[in-house]
Amino acid sequence: MDSQTSQSSSASEPAPPPHTFQVDLRGLADLLSQHLYSSPKVYLRELLQNAVDAVTARRAEEPGAPARVRLFPDGRGGLRVEDSGIGLTESDVHTLLATIGRSSKRAEGLEETRSGFLGRFGIGLLACFVVAERIRVVSRSARTPGAPPVEWTAADDGSYTVRTLPESAHPEPGTTVHLVARPGAGEWLAPARVRTLARDFGSLLPYDVRVDDEPVTDLPAPWDRPWPSPVERRAALEAHCRELFGFTPLDAIPLDVPLAGVRGVAYVLPAAVSPAQRATHRVHLKGMLLTERAEQLLPDWAFFVRCVLDTDTLRPTASREALYEDETLAAVREALGERVRDWLTGLAAGDPERLSAFLAVHHLGVRALARHDTEMLKVMLPWLPFETSDGELSLAEFARRHPVVHFTRSVEEFRQVAPIAAAQGVGVVNGGYTYDAELVEALPSVRPGTVVAELDADTVTAHLDSVDPAAELELSGFLAAARARLDPLDCDVVLRAFHPVSVPALHLDDRSARHERARAEAEEQADDLWAGILGSLRGTAPRARLVLNHLNPLIRRVGSLTDPELTGTAAEALYGQALLLAHRPLRPADSALVNRAFAGLLDRATLKEDEGR
Repeated sequence: MDSQTSQSSSASEPAPPPHTFQVDLRGLADLLSQHLYSSPKVYLRELLQNAVDAVTARRAEEPGAPARVRLFPDGRGGLRVEDSGIGLTESDVHTLLATIGRSSKRAEGLEETRSGFLGRFGIGLLACFVVAERIRVVSRSARTPGAPPVEWTAADDGSYTVRTLPESAHPEPGTTVHLVARPGAGEWLAPARVRTLARDFGSLLPYDVRVDDEPVTDLPAPWDRPWPSPVERRAALEAHCRELFGFTPLDAIPLDVPLAGVRGVAYVLPAAVSPAQRATHRVHLKGMLLTERAEQLLPDWAFFVRCVLDTDTLRPTASREALYEDETLAAVREALGERVRDWLTGLAAGDPERLSAFLAVHHLGVRALARHDTEMLKVMLPWLPFETSDGELSLAEFARRHPVVHFTRSVEEFRQVAPIAAAQGVGVVNGGYTYDAELVEALPSVRPGTVVAELDADTVTAHLDSVDPAAELELSGFLAAARARLDPLDCDVVLRAFHPVSVPALHLDDRSARHERARAEAEEQADDLWAGILGSLRGTAPRARLVLNHLNPLIRRVGSLTDPELTGTAAEALYGQALLLAHRPLRPADSALVNRAFAGLLDRATLKEDEGR
């Protein structure tokens, strides 16, 4: 009973009054500058956004209203920004300026025009506290002509005052914002800095924006201007690229995607860059510069271009310094990639000279595209250069010369077999460079009937001439000694005759043999548990081979040696030389063998010299 009485009494007590959050503007401004915004310079972007949005709002109601934004830095740590926009009443000031995060774009009657707005008024002024210790706003409403001008003054300690002013204080509709710099932030409000930032952020804004009397906007954008000739257009875009990015482009690619609300240009870099390097681009949102470091705007394969564009559909992140990853951005990325692809196709069809100049620098990017795009591979097939045993050729030309297109998966393998294969009439493509092996394997999909095969040791050996049995019998002692010496290295020794005669020995080794050696080495170094696991994975891959060239005079002389120790040292020396000629990385055991053979031969040479004395 007491419990029920207590619950009833508790239910009848009045609820405590709600509390509101207290905001430390100094701390909030520091938080914005250190974690949300990349630089204090964004304060000017926010001021421009507020002014442009105010003008947009007024023009939504008065299409013929003036559209002006003026910035007046005083050179003493102060800045005045005037606009001819919609203005504010005293009620608007209390609602919009004193409430962080409230947007003037939600005002009644303006919802239908929200797509034309850039930012959020309250957040924009809050961002100004990154550089200002005091903000004064004087505004007069165009929507309520009888309303007097109103003044809102705020300090970075969170305090503010509001009062009405006589009509003469602000006779025309619009808003004027006065900033007074925080200690140590005066440089951001200096006249030269304000002019630079205003031009950077606002060059594509649709209204008349000036710093003092100097125009900021430069419309239409260079890619949208009507030029008297293609030559003049190209020269103008090259100048624009140098100004923005600091390089003269190989070419300029128009980026016009009307359905996505995107207009701009992609500049082709004049020097090769790494595919792993993140490409960054300049993006304007409704004319206002959003970021100079936009990533993921183009497909990864298009790392050879830098873009500048204006859009009215892509969404910015909370800091308004990057693009929000969503379906719209994904669709725009695909559409822009299609424009770059069309440009490449156009060069292949109508300007092979420029295409060749481009591929000489950026063939890696085209390879990356062709690897995933069969149509692009078909278009680029006659143009992409590959290193082959016949010299540098396109895959199409190489396939016309050879019934079977052999390829290696590493540069070392290609260097090892290319001279020998060429002498035997075997065509080999170096697939060791990025994307090349995958492109060679894709060749039959765009050139039906082409036979592609990975080159292995058996294929090379099969194309080398056998030695007369009698000649091989004469060298049987040497071959047996060489096999015994190289057996611990998992290498067999065979005798063949091949060209060029200048090559005494050839080291043939395929991937499966290397994998088996790596497994065996790991098994030796592992504990009992892992050794058992690795032992169960033991393969039956063929071992590496040292192919001795019977046509080489040195091999015939070495084969006549009768000293077993000298024969073994000679075999080790030939093995080491073959490895070095193949540019193959040496294992510790290989390095020890090469050093031992070198020291042994020097020892023999010096011993003979001493005996001669």
